Amino acid sequence: MLIPRLTKLNLLLIPRSARLLATQADQQTDNAGPVVFQKLTGPDKGIVLYGLNSNKDRNSLSFSMIEAMREVNQIIREDRKISVVILHSMIPKIFCAGANLKERFKMTNDEVSKFVRILRTTLTEMEELPMPTIAALEGVAVGGGLELALACDIRIASETARLGLVETSRGLIPGAGGTQRLPRAVNLNIAKELIFTSRIISGKEAKELDLVNHVVPQNSNNNAALGKAMEIAREININAPIALRCAKQAINEGIQLSIKDGYEVEQKCYEINIPTKDRQEGMISFLEKRKPVYEGK
Repeated sequence: MLIPRLTKLNLLLIPRSARLLATQADQQTDNAGPVVFQKLTGPDKGIVLYGLNSNKDRNSLSFSMIEAMREVNQIIREDRKISVVILHSMIPKIFCAGANLKERFKMTNDEVSKFVRILRTTLTEMEELPMPTIAALEGVAVGGGLELALACDIRIASETARLGLVETSRGLIPGAGGTQRLPRAVNLNIAKELIFTSRIISGKEAKELDLVNHVVPQNSNNNAALGKAMEIAREININAPIALRCAKQAINEGIQLSIKDGYEVEQKCYEINIPTKDRQEGMISFLEKRKPVYEGK
């Protein structure tokens, strides 16, 4: 299982919230900013690592984290050379601890309402990224942290992961899309039970409930979920980029509609893909019995 060594890659950090900077091989990312954006190279070109990197706040969804995430979302959305995104944590044993309650406590009621809207918009931006997204969950993902993972297309959890929508235990409700995304991920009655009880479940339990796609034993480096995410990302990355985007659009738009209207969405997305060079390359490479070389055109 090949996992890219983060300290040996050039790291593109998000402007303003996490200044643009290229690290050397032995440089750590402790002061890099709350989000680290990495475009992989070589055979993994087309894969992006989207790293949460706020150790002091346990990757909580603070003002600075949200600002950085919105900037990286925009960069990814506009880059047509990206085929797949892996959302992960650069902080051991923590994916995201949810809302930053220290900040939240200081807000007025109006400020809380405005912030939650911004947070929901940010997670919706993640959900609506045009390419497939994978969340790698090594440790704690609770409250808004689990809501963030639910905004991704595919979720991988280690056995040591701890997942839960714990808001009702804090006098809150899931406010960043959790009441809508969780019932889509699991049975409605199970979703209600998890929200009403604020129960925290293991990665294994999450797999049994179909909350995650895969669960893997944790390793000594605490990056087993990232390793599995890379395996799946590489499977995705060899496919035609435009076809991937069209397929995601057809699924996301069609799932909200009737079967008949969903077929119309599928037709619309298929027609977008018809004139692409990649579609021609897919057919020609099949006839020539070789691997296709897709260019995203």
